[in-house]
Amino acid sequence: MIPGSKENHPSFRKSFGFAIQGFRFAVTSERNIKVMLGGFVLAVVAGLVVGLDAARWGVVLLCCGVVLSAELINTSIETIVDLVSPEYHPLAGRAKDIAAAATWVLCAFVAFAGIIVIGSAAIEKFL
Repeated sequence: MIPGSKENHPSFRKSFGFAIQGFRFAVTSERNIKVMLGGFVLAVVAGLVVGLDAARWGVVLLCCGVVLSAELINTSIETIVDLVSPEYHPLAGRAKDIAAAATWVLCAFVAFAGIIVIGSAAIEKFL
């Protein structure tokens, strides 16, 4: 579709369907998305165990959503790089490595935030 053109523009419902299709594809084909979803489940279980309040739930869920989104963006970048450069090229590899590093850095900071949020709730509940 040409930007700004309304010709052949999918409906909102169809666009939403494409997004769900992309998410399903990523979940079924990408190991790291499964790892991130596992982390999400672990964070929710930990939050239920320590009895997070609404503000802490907001932080945990926002962090989980941001990590999942970053991993989806990383996957899309890697897919585009593979399309444009099917054979190995140092710049293609560098682009993929940098995209992966961005996700890794975000995950590290989210892990620290999770330790602080869930840890402080656990201390309040159990000590």
